[in-house]
Amino acid sequence: MGKNCIVAQSGGPTAAINASLAGVISAVKASENYDKLYGAIHGIQGVLRKNFMELSVLDEDFIERLSATPAMYLGSCRFKLPDYKEDEQPYKDIFGVFEEYDISAFFYIGGNDSMDTVAKLSAYAKKIGSNVKIAGIPKTIDNDLLVTDHTPGFGSAAKYIASSIREIAYDTYIYDVKSVTIVEIMGRDAGWLTASAALSRNEFSMAPHLIYLPEVSFDKEQFIVDLKRELEKHKNIIVAVSEGIHDKDGNYIAASTAKEDKFGHAQLSGAGKALEYLVKEEIGVKVRSVEINVLQRAAGHMASKTDLEESINLGSSAVSYTEAGETGFMTVIRRLSDEPYTYEIGYADVSKIANEAKSVPVSWINEAGNDITGELIKYVRPLVEGEVDGYYKDGIVEYVPIPHLVK
Repeated sequence: MGKNCIVAQSGGPTAAINASLAGVISAVKASENYDKLYGAIHGIQGVLRKNFMELSVLDEDFIERLSATPAMYLGSCRFKLPDYKEDEQPYKDIFGVFEEYDISAFFYIGGNDSMDTVAKLSAYAKKIGSNVKIAGIPKTIDNDLLVTDHTPGFGSAAKYIASSIREIAYDTYIYDVKSVTIVEIMGRDAGWLTASAALSRNEFSMAPHLIYLPEVSFDKEQFIVDLKRELEKHKNIIVAVSEGIHDKDGNYIAASTAKEDKFGHAQLSGAGKALEYLVKEEIGVKVRSVEINVLQRAAGHMASKTDLEESINLGSSAVSYTEAGETGFMTVIRRLSDEPYTYEIGYADVSKIANEAKSVPVSWINEAGNDITGELIKYVRPLVEGEVDGYYKDGIVEYVPIPHLVK
């Protein structure tokens, strides 16, 4: 059995995915069971292309800086492995690379689609009797992976969104005119991020005054009714909407031209702009829409310390579990208590996680479908806590260099 490992990253970036990578690197460096750790550039495609860089030579100072660097140090991909029963060649190629590089463990850091890859590789390893351990390490700002209490990246994104909503509110309240500001937040099928906007509320501001999640159907007529009611009580209204809001028939708002990616997911945008036009036409007040878009995915300057610490632990624990002989799993967070917030790291069968999605419980959404309840606030609040000391140069945030990704 080999004594080397490979780690790769895939899917969308977050402020915490490199912290999980740092956890893997540190654990492998300290391991008596593993020698070299290779990083595959651009996910599983990097494995197929044998595009590797050695990570076990990195020093502790670099690893520490890496943990506070957003996005993906190793780059990403959105490559969907076929079913090996229909096309076995990619699997033969991958496991051929494992044999060539004396690999005994493969770590894949990513979201739902990445866990699909982990599940397929694990199933194939079992089929051919391979001893290579296959481990998944979670990340996604969408917070939609099953079994784990929450996912790395979500806490930092929630922190950024709540802070941005509060800053938008400060900007909006200065004008003595009726206005509506619509903030579109990522979330195709799950509204966790949009719901986290409620953390911005304080003793004098209820912004966002309305919150709409994809877990419940969106009605344009009722939306106008909701807005008019709020405008009777407040001069300036701020609305948080998920990009994936849809009507009762499942049609995405303003997504008539939406295309699907290779995993079959609708590529969405424009919900906020569509509602802006609707408000302009139906109410006639000053209105604007703001699409936070990629800014919420990798804002390392506003990362949650809790998020980064948990991510490191998930990465290092994955190494420990493979050393103990486990395979076909994803490391998970189990919440032990809310106040004080405590948790433990465990693992779960990845086949029960891949290709499923965790939605915001309907009981955590108010009856009108335009706000969230206190249970959701209680759930999210501890995940955004703590600040990370940033690295700056000439007044601008400075992260670890990525010349291997810049061409």
